[in-house]
Amino acid sequence: MESKYNLHSLSCIAFFLLLNIFQADVINARAVHPPHQHDVTKKNPQTLDYLKNLVGTRKGNTAKGLSHLKGYLSNLGYMNIDSIIAKPSPEQNNDSFDENLELAVRAYQSFFKLKVTGVLDAATVNQMMQPRCGVADNFSVLNQTHLMTESPVIAKHYTFFPGKPVWWPGKTDLTYSFPAGASYDLDEGIFEATGLWNNNSIFKFAYIKDYDKADVKISFQVWDHGDRAPFDGPGGVLAHAFAPTDGRLHFDGSEKWVDGVKDGAFDVQSVGLHELGHILGLGHSADANAVMWPTFQTKQRKGLGQDDIDGIKALYPS
Repeated sequence: MESKYNLHSLSCIAFFLLLNIFQADVINARAVHPPHQHDVTKKNPQTLDYLKNLVGTRKGNTAKGLSHLKGYLSNLGYMNIDSIIAKPSPEQNNDSFDENLELAVRAYQSFFKLKVTGVLDAATVNQMMQPRCGVADNFSVLNQTHLMTESPVIAKHYTFFPGKPVWWPGKTDLTYSFPAGASYDLDEGIFEATGLWNNNSIFKFAYIKDYDKADVKISFQVWDHGDRAPFDGPGGVLAHAFAPTDGRLHFDGSEKWVDGVKDGAFDVQSVGLHELGHILGLGHSADANAVMWPTFQTKQRKGLGQDDIDGIKALYPS
């Protein structure tokens, strides 16, 4: 009896050891290869597909999905459904196309150089459905208590964050790192992106192993990851970063990432180059040729445009 009991105990221990090893391998594999698109889309009840049903809607209409659109435009800085007026009307949080939404749509159309009508025409909806950076395009309404009077500082097409936050004087050497134990198999793309900024600005990025001590902390995250800017699964928001001197740069791990150009995947170098621009203090550019343009496509590689270079030199004059 004792030998049978010991054999059973050893079998149980071996099973749980194998189970732990398997779980560790799965976690590591998901870090190297982000989840497949169909696996995470099912968890996202607010994908941008609802926009397809809003083509043609205008002020005075009621349509399912307009409340989600208000949240989308609020996140991008075109409206603030909680503070446009002292006491928000019920229409702000439901599916009514009110005056505030019309103003937001017009501002959105103006930024993307679309025909400014205030109507959700096909061109506007198509633009809204493009994969993009999660950083706001317009900061003039991003305030929790009232409308901000300060808009982005604009010159040519490039913009800066409100107040023009920058790295402190003399701080031109910036270190970057990835979380300990993480292996995304995309490090080279990030290295190439930092090199482009090294060659076109006063900054010199350098990799270090110590994640906690790095000036710029780069990681792949999914869904709600603790920074009050949750990701939304495949498509939609691809990445985001914070203004100086925060240093956080997050890619959406639900996307398909490659270092290069490939069907159905986003180039980590191009998007990384964009997000590092935010890390340095650049806002979004209204120049579609600039890497700081808000949207990206699969099978696309972008480098620094003249507007990007002009912007960083204006922000950090030599």
